[in-house]
Amino acid sequence: MKRLLIICMVVMSYHISNAQNKITGKITDQDNLPLIGASIFVHDMNKGTVSNSNGTYALSNLPNGKIKIQFSTLGYTNRIETVELNGESLELNISLRQIAIEMEEIVVSGGYNSAQHENVVKIEILKLDPLKITNTPNFTEILTKVPGVDMISKGSGVSKPVIRGLSMNDILVLNNGVRFENYQYSSHHPLGIDEFGIDNVEIIKGPASLLYGSDAIGGVINFIKEKPAPIGSIIGDYNLHLYSNTLGMTNNFGIKGASGKFFGGLRIGQKTNSDFLQGGGVFVPNSRFNEKSMKANAGFTDKVGTFKLFYDFNNQKLGLVEDEAIEAITKRGRENKIWFQELNTHLISSQNKLYLGQFKLDINSAYQNTELVHFGDVGVYELQMELATLTYDVKLHLSSKENSEYIIGFQGYNQTNTNLNNRETKLLPDATTNNYSVFGLLQYTFFKKLKLQTGIRYDNKSIYTRAIGSATDSMTYRAPLDKSFGSFSGSLGATYHLSEKLLFRTNFASAYRTPNLAELTSNGQHELRYEIGDQNLVPENAYETDLSLHYHVDNITFDIAGYYNIVNNYIYISPTGDTTALGIDIFKYKQSNSTLFGGEAGLHVHPKSLKWLHLETTYSSVVGKQQNGDYLPFVPAHKLRFELRSEKEQLLFFNKAYVSVNSLTAFDQNNAAPDETTTAGYTLIDVSIGGNIQIKDQFISLSISANNLFDKKYIDHLSTLKEVNLYNPGRNISFNMKIPFGVTRNDKN
Repeated sequence: MKRLLIICMVVMSYHISNAQNKITGKITDQDNLPLIGASIFVHDMNKGTVSNSNGTYALSNLPNGKIKIQFSTLGYTNRIETVELNGESLELNISLRQIAIEMEEIVVSGGYNSAQHENVVKIEILKLDPLKITNTPNFTEILTKVPGVDMISKGSGVSKPVIRGLSMNDILVLNNGVRFENYQYSSHHPLGIDEFGIDNVEIIKGPASLLYGSDAIGGVINFIKEKPAPIGSIIGDYNLHLYSNTLGMTNNFGIKGASGKFFGGLRIGQKTNSDFLQGGGVFVPNSRFNEKSMKANAGFTDKVGTFKLFYDFNNQKLGLVEDEAIEAITKRGRENKIWFQELNTHLISSQNKLYLGQFKLDINSAYQNTELVHFGDVGVYELQMELATLTYDVKLHLSSKENSEYIIGFQGYNQTNTNLNNRETKLLPDATTNNYSVFGLLQYTFFKKLKLQTGIRYDNKSIYTRAIGSATDSMTYRAPLDKSFGSFSGSLGATYHLSEKLLFRTNFASAYRTPNLAELTSNGQHELRYEIGDQNLVPENAYETDLSLHYHVDNITFDIAGYYNIVNNYIYISPTGDTTALGIDIFKYKQSNSTLFGGEAGLHVHPKSLKWLHLETTYSSVVGKQQNGDYLPFVPAHKLRFELRSEKEQLLFFNKAYVSVNSLTAFDQNNAAPDETTTAGYTLIDVSIGGNIQIKDQFISLSISANNLFDKKYIDHLSTLKEVNLYNPGRNISFNMKIPFGVTRNDKN
């Protein structure tokens, strides 16, 4: 009884001391004038507010310990402050300086919540403004605006991201930090995430196995969900997008609200697109696609911790541009009837953070289920599989000082692949995959200029499959498989701030990827080819060195980076030269020691004498070669992008208006893999105009854009439509509208 009383007294004293944690202050500009509607956001707690008409703000129910707070508003520098709370109120007044070019953001994909310039690993941020960038029905195409990122595509509905020449299972896709599993091994399968309900995309280019494990050998793409509503408000938006090329329409509606401790939201969407038009105006049979989505979330935040629950549902019906479909479909349409794939994905995740004084504990778990069906003729199921994945991770942020950070963690996932209803094709066997890992990460800052980060990780993975067919039939029998893999990975990196304007980064990272189920066990027709796996494949191992420089002043930013990536036992699929009895080309998974090297550069200029003008250009280059001198497949051409953008507070009837002209030049790709053909270069021109229209007290955001303005007839080197001698999409004129709404009440936070 005495011990219980002591424990209760300790808990009560901790609760009382925490209850006093409150931050108040005022947000002003460089002239000491109040900034109204500035955002104040605590990423760790997923909690934020906005400054009132006097520029003041208040945040309460904050935990003890070290927290980072981001202060931001459009047209001003972002300010990131780290404060140490210990049971007392704090006044924090912030001055934001007006600036033409947006500077650093807080990133979460590097292990710590830190400013971009503070992070040892370079993390690119693509902010998803649905008005300014959603001018294409292909979401993955938006990601290619980041230098070093490309896409493998089979039309507007089916595409996969590529980072520095690596793709599919060599890069890891995260849905708000959750490992996303949806049969991503194939270039014929879609990304599976839509653009709505996402604030920004964080992209790590290069090996990141230390934090994320196998499949992060080439990089990570993390889709960060939108922030909750400011405390004391209910806000939402309706989005409409129309596309001329696919006769497409997208509708999306979202609403969210937050009180002092609770927050939640709901978003639903629908997309419909007919067969797209190639350059020159000829339609591509069966490139139609349709999609439905729903996203919901709820959470609670307090001084003891933050608890969040998310549910995502996505249904996609995607036409397969195959010989049979091309022959059968003679009329353009949008309904999926024959030769299409359907994916149904459910993802539920729980993300929780506990504040334990100087310690923080992350406890996260998720369950996702993807059903993949391939249809042939009307109502004929050719293939039906289900992939169920349970993921979980625990991270303990140890007690640290202002110049140090320490994390230890455990991660794992359990996955089952199941063939449903005994369909005609069993491309993959029924299988169980288990993966368990431990890691440690430390970061230390010397002299407030030099930041070092290092860590190590160990993974153990097992794959067990069931037999297919009868052992007496050598043609169809697939023996069971039982394999285990173990591997270390690690990294060492540094960021050195030569001055406030100039910083250097260098990193050396080792990473690995175990062969996946498809590479080990495939034995069947998949789209236009017959694929055969190899159970003797061994893990890939990558060793990359990269060096980058970043320079910024108020009106100029400049970035340049170079890298050299050695990938031993690189896994790829290649034609054997043989065909099946039905004349279908046979492809087999192989391995070869390989290297990929190249770089990216970017320049953004906002002339002081022309405050309405922005000039931005980027260049990316990558070469991938096997040890025998052959080039690697799916390596993009060198690309140059240029944007000329004008922004005005008032243009005709638009507020905060903009006009932009963009060009993309892809150079000749003569470095083709043995099973590829060379590809001619091309240049595309895009234009757009947009802004806000005020109708009484309601603002409506509008934009009109034209992609491939001159209807260029071209083939991208990474387009799998080359297999059937078809071209990429031609001119597309899009109309985008966003109607925001909201109710805000005075709240004491």
